[in-house]
Amino acid sequence: MSWLISTVLIGISVAFATTFDDNLYLTAFFGKVNRTFRPKHIVIGEFVGFTALVLASLPGFFGGLIIPSTWIGLLGLLPIAIGISNFISREDDGEIVQDVSINLPSPGKSGRQKKSLLAIIRDPQTYRVSAVTIANGGNNIGIYVPLFATTNLPSLGVILCVCYLTVATWCLLSYNLTRNPLMAPILTRYGRKIFPFVLIWLGLSILIKSESYRLLPSLAMLSHSA
Repeated sequence: MSWLISTVLIGISVAFATTFDDNLYLTAFFGKVNRTFRPKHIVIGEFVGFTALVLASLPGFFGGLIIPSTWIGLLGLLPIAIGISNFISREDDGEIVQDVSINLPSPGKSGRQKKSLLAIIRDPQTYRVSAVTIANGGNNIGIYVPLFATTNLPSLGVILCVCYLTVATWCLLSYNLTRNPLMAPILTRYGRKIFPFVLIWLGLSILIKSESYRLLPSLAMLSHSA
């Protein structure tokens, strides 16, 4: 039972670290909803984009079945590096919101049309959201690959469930933030401060869990000798 609790905690941490920024552009998207661009487009597009990032990271899990976990665990240095980089130079949140506002559909004059789920999946507007999700998730793969590579199948299932639930939570939260836009800057401000520390903690947990930290002194000696 202890493995489940620790895995859920890791899942919550990685979900926060890799999807927190999503609420920024999701809020912008929900603010542009009209008769032709519906919340369903945004929600489905977000899940499609997130699934693409997960699938792109799965080779790390299969690689972990072949390569010794001690060496794979060294990839935990990636989240640490990303966290330190974000701590030193923080991105401008306004750029994300501004980019999302481009090429969104303008309000139509016709009545609201109900579309089937299949029609929404086929709608190009859905994939505009997916494209932003993938573009904004460039760091996700660098975090997922080492985590997946040092995780067994049950733990991977738990982590992915937590991540998908977190994505759904951001969708719901972002939708409600469009009704109370004053909350968005507060959420962004404090979330940004926590974000780098969560990444660093994730990287350290990967190094400790895989016992890769034992290789660091040897690698440091090799680098000095070279």
